[in-house]
Amino acid sequence: MCGIVGFSANLETSALQSRVRRMLQPVRDRGPDAVGLWADDGIAIGHTRLAVVDLTAAGRQPMISQCGRYVLSFNGEIYNAGELRSHLDQATNIQWRGHSDTETLLEYIAFYGLAETLPKLNGMFALGLWDRSARSLSIARDRFGEKPLYYIQSDTSFGFASELSCFKAAGDIDLDLNRSALSEYFLYGYVLRTARYIAMFPNWRLVPA
Repeated sequence: MCGIVGFSANLETSALQSRVRRMLQPVRDRGPDAVGLWADDGIAIGHTRLAVVDLTAAGRQPMISQCGRYVLSFNGEIYNAGELRSHLDQATNIQWRGHSDTETLLEYIAFYGLAETLPKLNGMFALGLWDRSARSLSIARDRFGEKPLYYIQSDTSFGFASELSCFKAAGDIDLDLNRSALSEYFLYGYVLRTARYIAMFPNWRLVPA
């Protein structure tokens, strides 16, 4: 179990770093072994690590692909990581830094792209992936949603996290609940999708999965 967070907005890098550091606090218990943060213009990504597969520094996150294009914050386990790594060994001349399934996943994405990689994954996971070349942020989770992943969006900002409490910890975000949406959630187990965006919070939009 690890914690992943990220926030993208038109803010100074130092401001984004401070926000993500605050967002990391509620998920510190999910990853007691290490805390990592990576930031660039307009984006900051964080990670709290519970080291399981690779206990060395080679498994720390956020992790940057060897080509330098992708930055990954990942929570979960890829059961077929060995198969994916063997496939990459045959297709590339990659020199592995460690033996974590995070590195395997990241390098598979770097070689084949996220869209082609996701259908091949057997596991439980949630991830945030920043493409430095395209300057695009992608988030994804396993088919059954076993690993938590929440995201929140305004007209100028986007954030994701393993727990809703991270958004509260971020500061200067109005999280007054839309009680009608909350009632629907408890009644149906989800919020009715009458529009593309569901107003769980008055000043923010919670994007449906």
